[in-house]
Amino acid sequence: MFRFLSMFQADKPVTAVVNDTVITVQPKETLLQAALRQGIDFPHSCRVGGCATCKCRLVEGKVKELTQAGYILSDQELDQGYILACQSVPRSNVKIEVDMGRNSTRRKVSGRVIGQDPLTHDIVRLRIQLDAALPYKAGQFAQLGIEALPDQMRSYSFATPVQPDAQVSFFVRKVPGGVFTSHVHGQPLIGQTVTVDGPMGDFWLRPADTPLLMVAGGSGLAPMLAILNDGLATGVKRPVTLFFGARTQADLYAMDTIAELARQWPRHFEFVPVLSQEPEGSAWQGLRGMVGDVLAAHLQATQQLDSHAYLCGPPPMVDSIRALLLQRGVPSAHIHADRFTTQHDVVAA
Repeated sequence: MFRFLSMFQADKPVTAVVNDTVITVQPKETLLQAALRQGIDFPHSCRVGGCATCKCRLVEGKVKELTQAGYILSDQELDQGYILACQSVPRSNVKIEVDMGRNSTRRKVSGRVIGQDPLTHDIVRLRIQLDAALPYKAGQFAQLGIEALPDQMRSYSFATPVQPDAQVSFFVRKVPGGVFTSHVHGQPLIGQTVTVDGPMGDFWLRPADTPLLMVAGGSGLAPMLAILNDGLATGVKRPVTLFFGARTQADLYAMDTIAELARQWPRHFEFVPVLSQEPEGSAWQGLRGMVGDVLAAHLQATQQLDSHAYLCGPPPMVDSIRALLLQRGVPSAHIHADRFTTQHDVVAA
């Protein structure tokens, strides 16, 4: 019979039962690290608590959580004992349950780069022709690998819904010092072989009739465009307010695409770009400041607390806006988020 330790033994390994498989967890090792080390195909992606791909239910035992899971998991999931395996270090022997079926639709597909389009000074759109169809939900992401960097895989959201010709697009923002993004921005890639591993993530449009409140920052616009284009194609008729936080006018992109979406959208569609570092005296006639402050004023003026919110971009932006929405009374179950972490975040964690 499986027995649990009554107290945390920081200097000794503990045991974890993952579904029906028993593994050993070393001191200071997370459940995810231990599972992957011992050959379990545990669903995961970012490894820093930003995507919820590794969520599992703690059935018995105790864990130390390295980060606050409340920003990622719903209140219902927290009440049911769900944790993030990548952020959970066992304090005792533990037993967890994980839906391995979440990996059932995930697979690796090869392809080649057919487009490398600069969108801004630090965002490039990669267009890829896949060798085979890869079904996914608009809003999800995949891990992308390039032939010239065989040991480097990075996660990016699909920027379009599924296309009949099996083409996919990703927005790649250049990260200072980033090995992968520096290569994408600094080398010609047309014709190079790539690998797309997916789909992953829980970020997609849930069925409802309520208004949509969408907030994107930087390359976080990618899944928003995928969701909106898919919604247009599938007949979604919900009012949309899309906030986009950027630094300066040079960081704005996809304006023509958004304008066309607004023109064709069957209900009210409002696009609100907000610039945080636009020089004083420039020709910019739009809103200035932090997108969260502008959103707060919008909520105060409109009282749109029945909206379902979709947030995507840098973790500080996503976390602060989620906290704002909760403070204003938007239920946690109505807030869906995708925090864009970088490899630097992974190393730091």
